[in-house]
Amino acid sequence: MPSRCARRFAESRPLSRAKEHLGSIAVVRAGLRSLVIAAALLAAASASAALRVVATTTDLAALTTAVGGDLVIVESIVPAGIDAEAFESRPGDLDKLRQADLVVRIGLGYDFWLDALVVRVGNKRIMRGGDAYVDASAGIPLLEIRGQGVVNEGGHAHGVGNPHYWLDPEYAIIITASIAEALVRRAPEHRDRIVANRERFLAELRTRLQKWSEALAPYAGATFIAYHNSWPYFARRFRLNVVGYIEPKEGVAPSPAHLARLISLARTSQVKAILHEPYEPEETSRFMAQKLGVPMLKLAISVGSMPDARDYLALFDYNVATVANALRARNP
Repeated sequence: MPSRCARRFAESRPLSRAKEHLGSIAVVRAGLRSLVIAAALLAAASASAALRVVATTTDLAALTTAVGGDLVIVESIVPAGIDAEAFESRPGDLDKLRQADLVVRIGLGYDFWLDALVVRVGNKRIMRGGDAYVDASAGIPLLEIRGQGVVNEGGHAHGVGNPHYWLDPEYAIIITASIAEALVRRAPEHRDRIVANRERFLAELRTRLQKWSEALAPYAGATFIAYHNSWPYFARRFRLNVVGYIEPKEGVAPSPAHLARLISLARTSQVKAILHEPYEPEETSRFMAQKLGVPMLKLAISVGSMPDARDYLALFDYNVATVANALRARNP
């Protein structure tokens, strides 16, 4: 018979193995916790190392993200679907600007309210002429040139030209060049990545631009009425023709006499549709469309202003498809 000592030893072996197993589990859990903590610290370090960019609009935010990739954290001041020309700043916008490594704006008076905000922040680097300031309109061939100063018209500020230049997709080449230059200036060690990001985006832009142009080519010269004067760059790029505007002046409601003249012009010009921005009141546009027997097309004025306009390229996918489908339905 086994001795009492031997029996105790035999009984203790399962306990020892159980303790070893529990010990192994504890080591694994400790290792996993360490990995999680290390990953969190790495993510925090990466976030803190990323350049914080504040763009005035969602369009510029989308283009900055395309160029900067994971090197940037981008915020826009004007929310999606809000009229930037009539925007009123909020207290949180100052906090965004205080933390900004770079500021990107539309310019031309479109986001005139930014100047007062950056003065309050007091950081000269994000003011005009600063090394952390980008006016994306620099180098853009402007339409509807008016003069040398900014004019505030009934709550809408237009400067030396029509400010809706981002609605010509080819101008993204110029805009992203300005953004890339500023990012390289702030983070020269990442120059190659920034350049590669931009080239990748532009390659996709050129592919889609060809498709957009082909989709609208059969309707070259088609005429439209627009609610607001937002579409001259879009119309010129795709050879469309906006012959009149429901707003007689930016931010001013149309009079009955103005609408009567516009209806007469539209009939003479054989207008195909009414173009409408998502944030504008729809009643008059719908009235005009009914009177003329044409569709009202709600187009994305900015990234996020319509559900399908998720990014800069998707904005044009949506707008081109909306216009082409409407014109195809009228001319099957």
